[in-house]
Amino acid sequence: MAQIERVELRMVDLRPKVERTDAIQSFVSQETPLVTVTDSDGAIGTGYSYTIGTGGSSVMRLLADHLAPRLIGRDADQIEAIWHELEFATHATTIGAITSVALAAIDTALWDLRARKQGLPLWKLAGGAKDRCPLYTTEGGWLHIPTEALVEDALDAKSKGFRGSKVKIGKPGGFEDFARLSAVRKSVGDAYEIMTDANQGFAVDEVIRRAERLRELDLAWLEEPLPADDIGGHVRLNRSTSTPIAVGESLYSIRHFREYMQKGACSIVQVDAGRIGGITPWLKVAHAAEAFDMPICPHFLMELHVSLTCAVQNGKYVEYIPQLDDITTSRLVIEDGQALAPMTAGLGIEWDWDAIKSRRITEFDREIR
Repeated sequence: MAQIERVELRMVDLRPKVERTDAIQSFVSQETPLVTVTDSDGAIGTGYSYTIGTGGSSVMRLLADHLAPRLIGRDADQIEAIWHELEFATHATTIGAITSVALAAIDTALWDLRARKQGLPLWKLAGGAKDRCPLYTTEGGWLHIPTEALVEDALDAKSKGFRGSKVKIGKPGGFEDFARLSAVRKSVGDAYEIMTDANQGFAVDEVIRRAERLRELDLAWLEEPLPADDIGGHVRLNRSTSTPIAVGESLYSIRHFREYMQKGACSIVQVDAGRIGGITPWLKVAHAAEAFDMPICPHFLMELHVSLTCAVQNGKYVEYIPQLDDITTSRLVIEDGQALAPMTAGLGIEWDWDAIKSRRITEFDREIR
């Protein structure tokens, strides 16, 4: 039995390559905690998670002071046991984003270690349902982007084989969102999917009204229309519209997803490994969604989610938003608008350690033995 001997903690701050705005915020920073685990066989696994600009220092202190020390001497292959032990050790701060982001960095490192030791790519180790998955793009659909540019980006994505484009909504007037989306629909035709994302920006009465106005555009989904803790509002909305309702990026527990699915509050599940606490709970949510005949279309983290989406039968889409280019040497492989599952052992992410060294915020560096 190989025991964990060393845990290394780092954090880098990755600035988005394009301006990112939605109905409630702008993204100017992407704090990326990195956890590297080494076992007594000398095997290494690296995991990561992210914030959208706040909370990174709190995540790193939680890792350094309370979570990483508990890994020393543990059998790295007991991923399920370790995850539950760490969750219980932080039960006073769960369920919430800071704890889930910290757990995710550790859990993905342990899965990377296991997959590398077994010589398997993650998507095979975690299920192996398929070796590719369709892509849709978000980077050209931010709320500040003019309508003409939305159309141009969607047409470009369509020409490359992408299956759809996401457009942010939440303009002051519903007529503005309708005009922008109508222009995109007219340009790309009926076969191309248009996803929309409100980023929790509406009250229930307003979004029901807007969903009715948008119904004729045959949207792929309406994402995060309401605050994530308003399950009742999502139930009411889902019953009032034929447009699929997508949720998940702001849910931090498998039990939250259970409530949404049981109560008919959504029809598309967007579970995010970086926010749910890692690969271990991500797979539980995905399999539960299959039992409800709901597709998995994970939020963000395309470099990791391509493997997870390909691991499960109900994985439907990968969201194209490049995140890790500045600190990795690997790239997402795309053929005819589909993301190919990595064939290398582990997560399929090859880190550029020189770039990480130059970008890391040194005050958060820790080595725990």
